[in-house]
Amino acid sequence: MQKILDHMGVHFTSLQLRSQRNEILASNIANASTPNYKARDINFGLELQKQLHEISNFEDASGAAEIELQYRVPTELSLDGNTVELHVGQMEFAENVARYQASLSFLNQKISGLKSAIKGE
Repeated sequence: MQKILDHMGVHFTSLQLRSQRNEILASNIANASTPNYKARDINFGLELQKQLHEISNFEDASGAAEIELQYRVPTELSLDGNTVELHVGQMEFAENVARYQASLSFLNQKISGLKSAIKGE
């Protein structure tokens, strides 16, 4: 199992984190008009390093390690205490989706390579 995880590398873990981040960002966007809602996010690079370290040390090979949510700091304060900046949230979501798709594409290429190796092609 570890050899497969090594071969899939960062793309598998990145895909999982990007999926979790999509949910967080979507929640922010959905609550853009909720008074006192505090926008959340993750430090993607830090979380990726943390999960890759855990996998390499066999601490949690499932990739389901707890991620650390952080509060986003808005550039402008709102009167109702909501910290979601809709334009920023939408941009972050779109960028994360594009990176999710790139990770998925790389992962599919790795899987195709494994299939070819197994078939002896």
